Parts: sequence; structure tokens; C-alpha cells
Amino acid sequence: MKFEKATFAGGCFWCMVKPFDQFEGIEKVVSGYTGGHIKNPSYEDVKSGESGHREAVQITFDPALFPYDQLLEIYWQQVDPTDDEGQFQDRGPSYRATVFYHNEEQKLKAEKSKQDLANSGRFKKPVITPIEPAAEFYPAEEYHQEFYKKDPEAYKKDREQSGRDEFIGQYWDK
Repeated sequence: MKFEKATFAGGCFWCMVKPFDQFEGIEKVVSGYTGGHIKNPSYEDVKSGESGHREAVQITFDPALFPYDQLLEIYWQQVDPTDDEGQFQDRGPSYRATVFYHNEEQKLKAEKSKQDLANSGRFKKPVITPIEPAAEFYPAEEYHQEFYKKDPEAYKKDREQSGRDEFIGQYWDK
């Protein structure tokens, strides 16, 4: 069994774990920070916007059981790919959606899936989510890990308030 990594930023990382965490072939999903310029950032460093990091999830997966293409399909259905200022209620650079690729194959697949989404006519505005090389990934503090399991009521309330589910329903649940 050969595992690979995929890294996606899509706003609040609490909301990005569960969509990936429920499939055979997904070994683990870790909330964390990537793409910034300081080592070992804290949640406060990232939230302030000063560190340059984005909240992200890093997924360890078995591509024989769950191909990267399927991860991309799930990813695009969790974000507003037309919003460059954050995601849903979470605003600012630390909440920008981004696909971080770990190798050339992932880069090509991500670019193709982005282009396919742009050509689909699903969105009136341009699909602008950047695709960037993976950078150092720092796991977030323990209380952020698997938050949807640790505090299901707070997780549910946060999702409801964010507007994420309403957006997903409008663009994907048809």
C-alpha cells in the first residue's frame, strides 16, 4: 500500500475534514497551516493574517482505493471557487481556497479539473482558485483536529452560520 498526500485550503479547516474523512482509502485528514513564511505558526498567527499561511487540510490517501481525481471532485464541491477574499463567513487571506499539489501529476489533474469546472457553466463568475506547489504543512493544535467529532453541536452551528451548506445546496445539490 503506497500512500500519497493531498493538501487543500477551503476556508475554515473544521468544515473541510468531514467531507474527506468518511471514505475507504482515506488514511487520515489533518487540519493545519500551509503556504506561509514563519515556522510552526499558531492558530493566532494564522488567523491574524500576518504569517501568510492558509488554514488547510492534508489528506493521506491510498490512490489505488481513492484516486486524487475523486479528492478534487469532493474539494470543488466544498468551496466557492469564484471567491478570492476567503470562504463564506471566513474572510481574509488565511481563508483563501487553494489547491496545493505535491507532484506534477497532481498539478496537471488539478489544473484540468479547475478548467473543466470553469467550462461547466456552473458559476456565473470566473473560477479563480489558485493551484500552487505544496509548502511545509504544520498540523494545527490538537483541539482543531477532527472537530466535527469532538464537538458536533458547535461544528453543526458553525456550518449553519457560515453559509457553506446553503452555497453547496445552491450549486451542487441538484
